[in-house]
Amino acid sequence: MTSLLQPQKEAPNGTYTFASRPRPVQNRTKYREPAAEQSDGQSNYGNIMYDRRVVRGNTYAQHILPVAAQPDPIEVQRQQETRRRSVARKRAMEQFRPRTPEALEGRKHIDVQTELYLEELNDRIEDTSVECQTDAFLDKPATPLFIPAKSGKDVATQIEEGELFDFDMEVRPVLEVLVGKTVEQALLEVMEEEELASLRAQQRAFEELRNAELVEVQRLEEQERRHREEKERRITQQREVLKKEMETADKIAARAFAQHYLADLLPSVYTTLREHGYFYDPVERDIETGFLPWLMAHVSNTLEKRYVARAVLDMLIHDVTQKRLELFQQMQPQDHSTQ
Repeated sequence: MTSLLQPQKEAPNGTYTFASRPRPVQNRTKYREPAAEQSDGQSNYGNIMYDRRVVRGNTYAQHILPVAAQPDPIEVQRQQETRRRSVARKRAMEQFRPRTPEALEGRKHIDVQTELYLEELNDRIEDTSVECQTDAFLDKPATPLFIPAKSGKDVATQIEEGELFDFDMEVRPVLEVLVGKTVEQALLEVMEEEELASLRAQQRAFEELRNAELVEVQRLEEQERRHREEKERRITQQREVLKKEMETADKIAARAFAQHYLADLLPSVYTTLREHGYFYDPVERDIETGFLPWLMAHVSNTLEKRYVARAVLDMLIHDVTQKRLELFQQMQPQDHSTQ
């Protein structure tokens, strides 16, 4: 990024003066450009109060790093990752931000009033469309090679080998600087690799320690859970035992009360049931229901037969007596007549 602020120059009289390169005023657009079109870090500072290179505040409390100190690569990588994420987030927000759709072909967007009260625009410039036919564009011919005009006189000289400089001697400081810088860079890279390896080893040890602590925490949580479940199970069992004891005590009390209440009731109930025939001797009941009806039926049948026989005998006797009476009565008149 090219700085717009020129360094301070020292005037001939020994005082410092400030000189700024003149620049034209840029035309700013009415609407903000999308974040994707803006290049990262291309901010033009017109005021030194907004220049990030200007340090503000107390400079005594600031921690100034030496020039030869190297920044932490992990911190630099983290800052780059954070900056990359913020830029990607801004781009995503810009993409998802609702925008006005593009105008159709042959149309264009114009500014309209969105206030509550409309006003008549009198300063609107009337425009008209005018068409004209132009010639087709011709290809621009190739620009001829610029050859400056020759001026002065040609002069030649002869330089022998080794007259201007000795290449081996002149290139030695450059080679020393290059080799030194290369070795220094290599040492820095080796130190950085060693530091990264130590950081990875420390991170690996920390992860192992954290995993071990997590395993121990999980074990303790599992043990606490088992103890809690065992406690709840024991409490539930004790409650069930107490409940059963209470139910047993209630049953015993109800049984004692029922026995006491039914002590005088059972004999009367049994007596009543026995009188009504609910309690009976099976042999006696069999004799009463089976044998006695059969016996009574046979006795009744026998008695009926005897009654019928007696009735027949009585009828026979009655008939014989009646006939003899009639015969006797018939024989009496004959005896009287004979006398």
